[in-house]
Amino acid sequence: MRLSDFDFELPDHLIAKTPARVRSGSRLMHLDALTGEIFHYHFYDLPRILRSNDLLTFNNTRVIPARFFGHKSTGGKVEILLERLIDFRSALVQIKSSKPLHTGSKINLEGSDLVIVVISRADSFYLVSFPEIGVISAAETCGHVPLPPYVNRPSSEEDKERYQTIFASRSGAVAAPTAGLHFDNVLMTELDKKGIARTELTLHVGAGTFQPVRVDSIQEHKMHKEYLEVGQDTCDAVSSCRARGGNVVAVGTTSVRSLETAAENGLSPYEGETDIFIYPGYKFKCVDTLITNFHLPASTLMMLVCAFADTDMVREAYDVAISESYRFFSYGDAMIITR
Repeated sequence: MRLSDFDFELPDHLIAKTPARVRSGSRLMHLDALTGEIFHYHFYDLPRILRSNDLLTFNNTRVIPARFFGHKSTGGKVEILLERLIDFRSALVQIKSSKPLHTGSKINLEGSDLVIVVISRADSFYLVSFPEIGVISAAETCGHVPLPPYVNRPSSEEDKERYQTIFASRSGAVAAPTAGLHFDNVLMTELDKKGIARTELTLHVGAGTFQPVRVDSIQEHKMHKEYLEVGQDTCDAVSSCRARGGNVVAVGTTSVRSLETAAENGLSPYEGETDIFIYPGYKFKCVDTLITNFHLPASTLMMLVCAFADTDMVREAYDVAISESYRFFSYGDAMIITR
């Protein structure tokens, strides 16, 4: 499979730069992958599509303020973006600087008296230490919301709330699991009234999620690693859903990758890293229904969606979304794929 199989032209005005006024007020496309039919809803209509015996699976990761600005001892400006936490005081980061940094280099962080220290270089990343108060505390002190590059604006006070799901509880992500952004308390109440079960898992989304695929043959692409936890409670919830004849509904591609990692040899609790790459031809072991946003052209997320439904069918759905002026990417609209 070639990278061009997943590429498409997207008008710039369809890239959502701000969130919908109301979370569940975003639009929702329903793609029936069995028939190819497409239906148009709003996200608050989700209870009409799901069945009472279904199970919603949410990623409860919490986005930390992962973008820092600072300067070197020479005075040169730098921008730092966390990729993932290594431990309490160290992290893998991307650093934008006029010149490469060396082991032992110190960066003074704007908005504080804090300093980070470069430990080593790791390919296109740096391993750095936050020796004074630890990574997450430093982020909460002087970090900024790490909006995706295509939003192309400074972060605002509104983003602190809206680039976070309402069920975010475990700090560690540097990008939001965006399908979850459409759920609000009113919608959750309606889902509860219908008796739709829910469970949570954790995948700390890394900045690598925005890295482009740089090989033409997609099978040669190597995914970045991300930390993942799927607990016994989630495994039990999936088993109960299966027993009552319901569908396991993954809220977002991160939930898909989490469940499929844990189900590699029969679903069981999993804690550790995952670099699972799902593209057409993959045989799904756990997920029955997918809720997701509209993704970047030629991205691994687009490939996952095409694996879940027929590639031509997904491309046709994206053509319809463009013609109907759906909003794309992190702050955009959503689709649900049933099959």
